[in-house]
Amino acid sequence: MKQFVKALPQEGDCFKYLFDHFLGLFEAKLKEGVFVGPENRKIMKEENIETKMETNERKAWESLKLVFTSFLGNKKDPNYKSIVEEMIKNFKILEFVFSIRTWTIFLKI
Repeated sequence: MKQFVKALPQEGDCFKYLFDHFLGLFEAKLKEGVFVGPENRKIMKEENIETKMETNERKAWESLKLVFTSFLGNKKDPNYKSIVEEMIKNFKILEFVFSIRTWTIFLKI
């Protein structure tokens, strides 16, 4: 989630929607994409957020949601490697530079 929010343009509709929707979060916390479990689940269930996204943002969002549901739960999807690879590809399209820590996590998959 952190990488997705940091990849969003702060002047874009999607970021503004998140900012307005999560008024309880500090601005700095939102800009850094720091969310706890309940906030992540609330964002994942939010249906209106996709209407505020550009095409590339939507693709990255959909692949992130797929990772949340098929990889980060109690059961790993047998096809989880390709799911994570697709998410990385979509995040690259957003021109987001992954941190070394993030790459290390994905390389261990």
